Amino acid sequence: MRISIIIPTLNEALALPLLLRDLAGLGTSAEIIVCDGGSTDATCEIAVANGARFLQVSRGRAAQMRAGAQEARTDLFVFLHADTRVPPEALAAIAALAPGDIWGFWRPRLRGRSRWLPVVAFFMHWRSRLSHIATGDQGLFVGRSLYEAVEGFPEQPLMEDIAICTLLRARKAPLALPQILESSGRRWDSAGALRTIALMWRLRLRYRMGADPHILHGDYYGH
Repeated sequence: MRISIIIPTLNEALALPLLLRDLAGLGTSAEIIVCDGGSTDATCEIAVANGARFLQVSRGRAAQMRAGAQEARTDLFVFLHADTRVPPEALAAIAALAPGDIWGFWRPRLRGRSRWLPVVAFFMHWRSRLSHIATGDQGLFVGRSLYEAVEGFPEQPLMEDIAICTLLRARKAPLALPQILESSGRRWDSAGALRTIALMWRLRLRYRMGADPHILHGDYYGH
């Protein structure tokens, strides 16, 4: 094994089988670690049936990914959301990654009903290229040594992707790979694209101004 694929989950029985089916193409070159935050659906059974290692850990995406990295057996971590799809060209890019002092992300595509999703993905891509800050929808790969140097994902309930990218870019520029990872646009579809865009930009601005991630988490999830 050369790569550890770490997937945080919470009630992802519908999406997870599709991602695991994509990742099966990596064969024995990768271990798949599903880090679950307390699912009440069939997420556990699906992970185990597809040959993944299943960890039941504390809820919270950052905590779940930290737990997965702690249990990983390789020197290269790839963090993916459970609703991500990995097209063949992106799978080949993952397979070609070599452990080392590297980190980076992929180009995003959002699938869903809203006609705004291609626009969102376009700006997400160029924002990450220019700022060296990626979101979880773009995937994140990082070598063990670099991950441990920044002490992994900060233990916070929201903006964990922005937080770790900020730490990583201070040490080394990322690799922005051109292959596309496709993620679900379900939040944009359910809450409304323009409303979701505005909410995310407000949360990002407040985070940059020092707002408590716990408060932002409540505002994002409506509680």
